Amino acid sequence: MGRVVGIDLGTTNSVVAVIEGGKPIVIANAEGFRTTPSVVGFNKEGELVVGQMARRQAVLHPKNTFYGVKRFIGRKYSELEPESKRVAYTVRRDRSDNIKIPCPQIEKTFAPEEISARILQKLAEDAEKYLGEAVTGAVITVPAYFNDAQRQATRDAGKIAGLDVKRIINEPTAAALAYGLEKRNYQTILVFDIGGGTFDVSILDIKDNLFEVRATCGDSQLGGDDFDKRIVDWLAEQFLQQEGVDLRKERQSLQRLMEAAEKAKIELSGVKVTEINLPFITATAEGPKHLETRLTRSQFEDLCGDLVGRLRKPIKRAMSDAGITPPEIDEVVLVGGSSRIPMVQQLVRSFIDIEPNKGVNPDEVVAVGAAIQAGMLGGEVKDILLLDVTPISIGLETIGGINKKLLPRNTTIPTRRSDVFSTGENNQTMVEIHVVQGEREMARDNKSLGRFKLTGIPPAPRGVPQVQVSFDIDANGILQVTARDRTTGREQGITIQGASNLSDGEIERMMREAAQYAREDREKRERVEKRNKARALVDKAQRTLKEVTLDFGSQFVSYHRRRIEALCNEITESLRENDERAIDRAESDLRDALYELNREVKWQYEEDDEIDLFGAIKRTFTGEREEDYWPSNSGYREREDYRYGGGYYDNEDRRDYETRDDRDYYGDRRNSRGDYSRSSRYDDYPPEQSSRRGRTSNRNNIPRQNNWDEDDDDEWY
Repeated sequence: MGRVVGIDLGTTNSVVAVIEGGKPIVIANAEGFRTTPSVVGFNKEGELVVGQMARRQAVLHPKNTFYGVKRFIGRKYSELEPESKRVAYTVRRDRSDNIKIPCPQIEKTFAPEEISARILQKLAEDAEKYLGEAVTGAVITVPAYFNDAQRQATRDAGKIAGLDVKRIINEPTAAALAYGLEKRNYQTILVFDIGGGTFDVSILDIKDNLFEVRATCGDSQLGGDDFDKRIVDWLAEQFLQQEGVDLRKERQSLQRLMEAAEKAKIELSGVKVTEINLPFITATAEGPKHLETRLTRSQFEDLCGDLVGRLRKPIKRAMSDAGITPPEIDEVVLVGGSSRIPMVQQLVRSFIDIEPNKGVNPDEVVAVGAAIQAGMLGGEVKDILLLDVTPISIGLETIGGINKKLLPRNTTIPTRRSDVFSTGENNQTMVEIHVVQGEREMARDNKSLGRFKLTGIPPAPRGVPQVQVSFDIDANGILQVTARDRTTGREQGITIQGASNLSDGEIERMMREAAQYAREDREKRERVEKRNKARALVDKAQRTLKEVTLDFGSQFVSYHRRRIEALCNEITESLRENDERAIDRAESDLRDALYELNREVKWQYEEDDEIDLFGAIKRTFTGEREEDYWPSNSGYREREDYRYGGGYYDNEDRRDYETRDDRDYYGDRRNSRGDYSRSSRYDDYPPEQSSRRGRTSNRNNIPRQNNWDEDDDDEWY
């Protein structure tokens, strides 16, 4: 059984958290950041990239980089506003009016649920690396004003990602859980949640360990991206007037404008004016064009005045549904990155005359609340009761196409509601139950959730048969509708888990493809890492050869050099030919060769240390000085004579020494520093330290002088 984590699947950024030791902890991603951009892309090699890596390629590969997909999830193409479709990548419709996103790089078309699934996979993998165990389940947050289709689409994305979605929880409710976890006094709080693409406001009562949602409202198509688009339009209109070029029609230019707009919006939360500089934004027949301008906070507020006005209505409606007035609000919790905008904060203060609470991180608080909910389901967090509400009314279609609401909005769930209906025509033996979701009075203006038929009704005048229709909704938001004829006892029902845009077959196919892509991506990553390691090993080997040559001379490493360089060439050639087996074999042999070289180097250092130790002991007892020894690590010393064993040599002899092949004794000529380096195959002791018994072996290593008597060994020794 794997772990269950809490995931805030955001429009702009996503966060994953988990309960550790009874406390919620936000998990950093592989790049070291606590938030992961909700961006998915395919690079020029066709490899899947998610998060920061995908965001970096957005300008160069706009058609293959997908962001803000949360606004499309669970919706039909016909439901999209023109502004929603103005993105740098392509958005299309299929025959069923579903939204499809083509990726030219891999010649494949994705549903929004598939794109979101890649983000969920990335978050789950990061959590697994942190926890050291598998992550199999998740509690995923959604905007409170998501309809049933959008909630089910989010659940489908979790299934495609290979996760068991334990619960779908509203984002403001999750934020309230995180805020009130340590609270024990009675409070009524208002959660103001405005993220990148959605806006929600919820009012909750917190008392001891009871969290009860009283009302919720919002706008699932209003968020920080809309503020960014106002800046984009302002910049594009200015450039169009000056240069006659509409930057919104060029994908790369549009992507650069959107990134600059987001940066400017963030900066204006702390300063009064910001500079916007976009060199080489486009090119005309006259040459490259640059965009350079300034945007003040007052200009930004003028551009977004109507957007702030759209925030007022949900606040008023939520307070009206909860039956409270602003003085009854004890605390205001701001959630979402866009809640940092000064004009948004000023709007909240104008409604509730208190300073918003800034004790929670608006970027992470929703994920923390989701982790708490996951802990509640897993038994790690106890003694907490959460009572949520259904954000949108659910009813059924009656005669004349009227929407009869059985579950009004802000009804506490889980709950069960029922009502009795009858036939509309004489001798009618069958009725069709059409379940809809929405606040409009006519059924056709609302979202259709499902239909089913109840047959076998005895013929009777209209209005006589009695059909009892019951709505039963659980804590997960899964709705079950049943219809029963009171006369015959016949019953028919339907379980509505959301009006998903994907069929079960499509979901199964996407799950298989997601697993296949995950395996292929993992194999690609392993191949890339293997090649990088092989190149790094070659560089290390060449660096080691240079260092050992400087310290011990070329003769010392001559044998190892030939072997190591041959293996380095073999690895380089194998990398060029993409021969995986040859790379593995040569890499293993090269590691063995480096190990042998390093072992000999270690022995050489140990012998040198031993010589230094014995030499120091001897000098202590004999009174000799270190410079009296002729062999030296720094070469010949400038002396008039040189002591060697029992005799001395003058400068003439020394010059004669230097003209001969000194490698007979030292094993190599001077290295690049001017020192004489010795090979480990020759004796490391000078002749005067050698015993008479070992003179035969040492004798061959002593350079011969012209005036030496080869037979007079006793005189020499």
